[in-house]
Amino acid sequence: MDLQISGKKALVLGASRGLGAAIAYGLAAEGVHVLAAARTTQSGEISPFITRIAVDLADPTSVAVLKEQLRLQGGVDILINNSGGPKAGPAINQSRQSWLSAFDAMAASIFEITDAVLDGMIARKWGRIITIGSSGVQQPIANLALSNSVRAAVVGWSKTLAAEVAGHGITVNMILPGRIDTDRVRELDHLQAEKTGKSLDAVREASREGIPAGRYGRPEEFAAVAVFLASEQASYITGSQVRVDGGMIKGH
Repeated sequence: MDLQISGKKALVLGASRGLGAAIAYGLAAEGVHVLAAARTTQSGEISPFITRIAVDLADPTSVAVLKEQLRLQGGVDILINNSGGPKAGPAINQSRQSWLSAFDAMAASIFEITDAVLDGMIARKWGRIITIGSSGVQQPIANLALSNSVRAAVVGWSKTLAAEVAGHGITVNMILPGRIDTDRVRELDHLQAEKTGKSLDAVREASREGIPAGRYGRPEEFAAVAVFLASEQASYITGSQVRVDGGMIKGH
């Protein structure tokens, strides 16, 4: 299938590893020119279609620099909002600063970057805004209070924005990953093993037992969904949350 996005420009946040990196590669394979943004940029050529740029979503000055870069380059056609998750922990006894820091890095920064590219999308009457969330917004994940809460706020923003820009040929969607085999999920599994005293293998096996597909997902499987939502063929899908979780979440 020709996704009809060859030659488009994309910005992928959090593109140094995991889901962000997989999406950057997936878009590049379709001929999209990708700005792969992350806190640190690595050396070496990874693809003629991928350009690495630095941004720290927790630093307002860094976000402002990125916005200026986008303005000078004429914006992008596809925006992948992908922020790293905050530290694990319960809802009880979280400090005010922890809540504010999590909101700045995971919500306010992507709201601001999205605003910076919207004018160009509106002018071109075409755009794709895809935000990576978490299955925790539909079924809260134990000991991930900051992530569950802040990402739920992003859901409200995404749905509201979708209705505002649909008439301009812009779609706004979210993808909710379940247990995808990334560094982040492996880190969480290690934390769970330390907390419970179980082996890492036992923790991972318990997780797999709760997934009807019987396994963790692969980053490239997740990325394929993002690439499709960025396509011309997905032009009538907006305001949606798409779960990629092997059937893990039973409701909704």
